[in-house]
Amino acid sequence: MFSQPLFLPTCPSECESASIFPRGFNSYFPREEVVLAFGKQEAERKFETLLNHLSHPPSFTTVRVNTHLASVQHVKSLLFDELHKQFNGLSVPILQHPDLQDVLLIPVIGPRKDIVKQQCEAIVGAQCGNAVLRGAHVYVPGIVSASKFMKAGDVVSVYSDIKGKCKKGAKEFDGVKVFLGNGISELSRRGIFNGLPQQKGIGIRMTEPVYLSPSFDNVLPSYLFLQNLPSTVVTHVLDPQPGEKILDLCAAPGGKTTHIAALMHDQGEVIALDKLPNKVKKIKQNALLLGLHSIRAFCFDGTKALKLDTVKDTEGEPPFLPESFDRILLDAPCSGLGQRPNMACSWTLKELTSYQPLQRKLFTVEPHIGGQGMLGAGLSFEQLNQLQRFDPSVVPLQDMDIDSFKEARVEDMIWLANKDCIGFFIAKFVKCKSMEEKDP
Repeated sequence: MFSQPLFLPTCPSECESASIFPRGFNSYFPREEVVLAFGKQEAERKFETLLNHLSHPPSFTTVRVNTHLASVQHVKSLLFDELHKQFNGLSVPILQHPDLQDVLLIPVIGPRKDIVKQQCEAIVGAQCGNAVLRGAHVYVPGIVSASKFMKAGDVVSVYSDIKGKCKKGAKEFDGVKVFLGNGISELSRRGIFNGLPQQKGIGIRMTEPVYLSPSFDNVLPSYLFLQNLPSTVVTHVLDPQPGEKILDLCAAPGGKTTHIAALMHDQGEVIALDKLPNKVKKIKQNALLLGLHSIRAFCFDGTKALKLDTVKDTEGEPPFLPESFDRILLDAPCSGLGQRPNMACSWTLKELTSYQPLQRKLFTVEPHIGGQGMLGAGLSFEQLNQLQRFDPSVVPLQDMDIDSFKEARVEDMIWLANKDCIGFFIAKFVKCKSMEEKDP
């Protein structure tokens, strides 16, 4: 069912092109509208370029400062000290975004091509591998295979099983794998595969990752929230004001919910909905961690949030009467195919297209960081300019090392951070009249 990925079984820096999609997707993408807008050859070139970019991490790690508890400059100073320790004295710049004042950008160094591969190996799942390329350590549940002689304290080469072919507990694996870097094993092979369900901690601490990104595991947890750049833009576009009542329809894990509350100075009310109890629990945990008290989270299906057959509000709980909120944020469920890095895709075409009906059912902005909407989407030029589309393929992939930052201008690095991020789009709707008003 799956097409052969065009990855070399070494490291993501050596990949010239990548097809993360199953074979049937090639007949669906690029869409006919895009081909008509750009021409077949250019549409296919854009598509292949996009796929290649999706297999690499963005050029910057983005964190949002919780301005409810501390100033950006104070947190920036604390973070600089933390990164200095993480990177063994290496001085990596931290940039404050000029248009998103509560956002800090840390450049990603890599791909590093001088890492010596070890005889002792560990294989991790594709999702775990993606996280490692963004700066994470390897946690025990993500380890699929380990060399039979691996002991605690060994230097281990870590690889990602991008096709999901490695058997759990295998002692060796010769299939397609992508090199992620080296680390030090916290446990022996026996300790990892002893069958105990409580084994959930760090299994391998990455010391020489292919892409050098900071780890934010328990780093300034009340002051920082790790988010992709477009996700931080969303709440600024929403522009919540103190004292307002805001609804976040599909809120988990609460990144945008807590951002809304912080921008409102925790004054007002933020209602967060999600239909899974464990996700609602996560929203509440994040609100508590960040010291935000204006957030109320409910386990509720967002498609049923509107109550039309009642004359009385349900005591501030869902469902809600029409026009109960000043602003509404909808980050609708989607496939997440724009996430980076994304080196493997198990979606079927049927699964991918199943999101459209749900999104419809749920159904000029500032700051304008992204580009215009995609041609061929059936929108007018004015409507395209009202969208914000983040397309990582508009800039060429490039190697980043510490020397390149010493010579780069800050405005050039900000421009790169705005472009080389995950795939994303934002649309803002402004209500023109009340539901009770009638057309003339």
